Amino acid sequence: MERVETLVAEMTLAEKIGQLNMVASTGVVTGPSGSRATHQGIRAGTIGGLFNLWGADEVRAVQRIAVEESRLGVPLLLGLDVIHGHRTIFPVPLAEACAFDVGLWERTARAAAEEAAADGIAMTFAPMIDVARDPRWGRIVESPGEDPWVASELAAAKTRGFQGGDLAAADSVAATAKHLCAYGAVTAGREYASVDVSERTLREIYLPPFSAAVAAGTAAIMPAFIDIAGVPMTINPTLLKGWLRERVGFDGVLISDYNAVAELINHGVAADSVEAAALALNAGVDIDMTSNTYTQGLPAALDRGLVTMADIEASVRRVLRLKERLGLFADPYRRGSAAPDDRDGKSRRLLAREAARRAIVLLTHRCPILPLSPNTRRIAVVGPLATAREEMLGSWASAGRPADVVSILEGLKAAMPDCRIDDARGVDIDGEDERGVAVAIDLCAHAEIIVLCLGESAAMSGEAASRTNLGLPGRQRALAEAVLGLGKPTVVLLSSGRPLALSWLFERADAVLATWFLGIESGHAIADVLTGKFNPSGRLPLSWLRSVGQAPIYFSQRPTGRPTTPGVHYSSSYLDMLSTPQFPFGHGLSYSRFVLSNLRCEPAVVKAGEEVQVSLEVRNDGPIGGEVTLFLFVRDLVASVARPVLELKGVRKLTLGADENRQATWRLPAQALAFIGENLEPVLEAGRFEIHVGQTADPAGFLTGVIELAT
Repeated sequence: MERVETLVAEMTLAEKIGQLNMVASTGVVTGPSGSRATHQGIRAGTIGGLFNLWGADEVRAVQRIAVEESRLGVPLLLGLDVIHGHRTIFPVPLAEACAFDVGLWERTARAAAEEAAADGIAMTFAPMIDVARDPRWGRIVESPGEDPWVASELAAAKTRGFQGGDLAAADSVAATAKHLCAYGAVTAGREYASVDVSERTLREIYLPPFSAAVAAGTAAIMPAFIDIAGVPMTINPTLLKGWLRERVGFDGVLISDYNAVAELINHGVAADSVEAAALALNAGVDIDMTSNTYTQGLPAALDRGLVTMADIEASVRRVLRLKERLGLFADPYRRGSAAPDDRDGKSRRLLAREAARRAIVLLTHRCPILPLSPNTRRIAVVGPLATAREEMLGSWASAGRPADVVSILEGLKAAMPDCRIDDARGVDIDGEDERGVAVAIDLCAHAEIIVLCLGESAAMSGEAASRTNLGLPGRQRALAEAVLGLGKPTVVLLSSGRPLALSWLFERADAVLATWFLGIESGHAIADVLTGKFNPSGRLPLSWLRSVGQAPIYFSQRPTGRPTTPGVHYSSSYLDMLSTPQFPFGHGLSYSRFVLSNLRCEPAVVKAGEEVQVSLEVRNDGPIGGEVTLFLFVRDLVASVARPVLELKGVRKLTLGADENRQATWRLPAQALAFIGENLEPVLEAGRFEIHVGQTADPAGFLTGVIELAT
């Protein structure tokens, strides 16, 4: 603290604002004009942070300018979007959420932090913890899915993994929880569009993951680009100051999203950079990412009395404290100083393979063709994703390299060396040329099994990648129809960053697996599942829609006065389609078969401060060992505010051998039954609650008990 106060006292206004200025560093070290301008800004103390620069030598060179050539020698804060791995690319976040494994989430973040820190990075702009319920929105690929309980668990795990036990350690990076908040609720699933949700929805759905990130110690938080009911999050003092800083107690750094401060002018809430800078600073945003609005606007805003020096210095202190917590003053070259350990590289690849195969969801298995028989002698692997290494990296692949990726074809060939495996692209991912279909069909005609590799390109999901057509792009359906028309055993692998509406495919293929974008070990992981080396265990963290017309869709909807009743006209339903999802939240098949029985909720009556023990028996009736995922839901039957028909309160995973029986147990605190009351404050009301346990959010598979909360 003494160092921070000394620096603040010595800084000029330009140097203070410089600490709040983070710029993109494309070509910083060796580039021509952009490099010189950035170097000059660092020397002058008017740039306090850089992002999009990595590599030990590159980072050391630019950090040396800040430490040795600027007047006060304040080190730079170096950040990067390390979303699902740095050099070792793990499954995209939506895929990794399918594991429902807090330990795995933390381990992959730890591995990513180690690699990023070795490349000189001190801050990551992750985890992305936006609850997402609309698959039209491209950034659903970065999300933990539709449920706030899952998002909260992931937020805490990723924060712990990135930051480790000591933020100053050479292998730790500062986490940035993003995007506060409700970014996943953009109008019509369209990127950057306005959001208009109720205060209740904010408090029940979109804010809890950020509370969890703060409780886990996240160093930074990034407000979303979007506005909520006309107030851009970049200048929302009610949420940034009132809720985040005062109520939740966050004392770290708030960093704007890319160019968001300047875009306040586009939002129509600021006339110029002076007003935009003043509004953002007064709302509590400490760092202006890349727009240069603070450097351009804050001096004039100060002169005009729109901001105070005290407010500027408060932000400067928070930035400097973060740099101090990261150990940058003690050793600005700490990150990037150690040579990579090849043994760690091998262990990270093993972790990537584990994460990838645990992310795979077996969606359908109409005919028992999986796992593939070791006696299979000829397989045709067709489709545009079969050899697409680069696509397997997914969006935001950081320093990942396509050359490091094991393709689907390569993985199968390695797993089945005695089987003849032929391949054909057939069609491109997104194109109209069908001339390759005939070649693919000829290969398929001679094969025992067909593996059809379909889906999106990596660029079709992620930021600025919203889609209204959630079918297969290009002429992939034509290829699939031709292949399925052969009547041969066919396994479909869907590589995508979102659920795809493909009812026709699910009805015809013998088996369909959601393989998402699984990272560098994609091929090995998929082969492990197809051959039975790994029994599929992935479960959907969202409801998989039948048609884009159902979006947004999620399990925790509130009851209606006219519930969905098939065949009843005046009920909450569609004329042309079922109201239920194609696959419910939690869906995922296995080569095992798990049977639940004997649910017990004890005691039947509880009071505030007490807890209920929920237990049941689980039996694996399948032929091989496997992992079962169990979901604990509650329903408040009568409350002062209508409660959702289901609320997720816990997850348990058990590994059972063939014919093995085990007990699963939760201890559910009475406080977990609280909700946001009429006055938008938490309330715990007496009443009856249903306890449901199942393998998905489909009520047809529930075991149900009832408890009473007494006053």
